[in-house]
Amino acid sequence: MIINIAVVVVAVAMVVLVAVLVPLIAELRRTAIALRESIERIEADVRPAIAEVNRTLADLQILTSGAADKVEDVKSFMAAVGETGRGLRTISSVVSGVAGTLTKSSLWLTGAKVAGSFVMDKIKKKRG
Repeated sequence: MIINIAVVVVAVAMVVLVAVLVPLIAELRRTAIALRESIERIEADVRPAIAEVNRTLADLQILTSGAADKVEDVKSFMAAVGETGRGLRTISSVVSGVAGTLTKSSLWLTGAKVAGSFVMDKIKKKRG
């Protein structure tokens, strides 16, 4: 009799367990399918984005290498500009020196002419 009651209790427990587990298993299956579909959609969306990022990085690498190549040209240009500036300063100082010398010599020549005229006038006055 006790065995019969225990068997009935075990049978009822099994029926209740199966009644709860079947919907749980079905829900787990639907969740797994939905999760798989979501992962596939995300992967399909992410792949083009990753490809675009890779193309952008390749373009960026080309741009930076081109810019790096031009940096040397800019350095050379700036060095040439510096040399030109130094050359212009040298030319300016030489021209300034020559102009100063010419100014001094023309003042000296003017002074000599005036002195010569003065001396000539004195000589003419003494003779005449």
